[in-house]
Amino acid sequence: MAAQKRVRKKRKKWPWVLGIFLAIILAIGAYIYHLYSSIEKSMEQANISYKTEKREKPASITETDSVSFLLLGVDQRTKDPDSGVTGRSDTIIVMTANPKTNEMKMVSIPRDTYTEIEGRGLDKINHAYAFGKIPLATAAVENLMGIPIDYVVSINMEGLIRLVDVVGGITVNNDLEFSSGGYNFNKGTITLDGKAALAYSRMRKEDPQGDFGRQNRQRQVITAITEELISPKTLLNFNELLDVLGNNVQTNVTFDDVKKLQSSYLKAFRNMEQLSFTQGQGQIINKIWYYIMNESELSEIQNVLKTNLEL
Repeated sequence: MAAQKRVRKKRKKWPWVLGIFLAIILAIGAYIYHLYSSIEKSMEQANISYKTEKREKPASITETDSVSFLLLGVDQRTKDPDSGVTGRSDTIIVMTANPKTNEMKMVSIPRDTYTEIEGRGLDKINHAYAFGKIPLATAAVENLMGIPIDYVVSINMEGLIRLVDVVGGITVNNDLEFSSGGYNFNKGTITLDGKAALAYSRMRKEDPQGDFGRQNRQRQVITAITEELISPKTLLNFNELLDVLGNNVQTNVTFDDVKKLQSSYLKAFRNMEQLSFTQGQGQIINKIWYYIMNESELSEIQNVLKTNLEL
């Protein structure tokens, strides 16, 4: 009889164990639903309507389509001394991703590039954002690079500071010792918080390479942020991340697009080739300094991007 009682007691434990296990599963499910629902809502808040007119057949983030991205780092606090308008895109980066070859190309466009801007004539490319925000800035890049821009991501400088802090800081390899914005940046591997990352990516006056050196640091910062964003630990601060995205980012990338990017384009993101404009020349026109592209170099980079987009 005693043995039978022990068996009965042992059996009675299982419903409780199963109940606890079921409660854990439901809690995890509820958390995941809350996570996805919050991300989707934040993406909707940041979403803008944009569609390129440079493609006969629209491309989209799928398992097979090669797509292009335009990343704009916008300073909305400072009045541009040349255009007289507040708000300019100091960072202009074009990326193309091919999920079939798992290749990504990335190139920074010098902000002072002399190019045709619709309705404005020849001007600095970063003035396009000042006068026409994302649509005009995107059209200017399409015209210069000769490719369609499928997706646009614009983030203001305050958002960049907060984004770096939310992911817990970033690590970059600095090849030039310098001071800027109250920070001292030593050579070698350094870790940056948000404000330090902004100062690091903005400096150009002390750099022997001028704006090209700054472009390299901007690419480092963007790449480091991307690596942190795809890290599982970032989910621990997802509420703060969503707040940053909703208030500081504008994009036509949807939440469904983000999920597809993770599944189909992750290898391409990790196989990134960085291209650079280095052969152009500075020229003063009407007392304003411009960067004049080297046509041969421009054509070469255009062809690399087109090939990766399978155009």
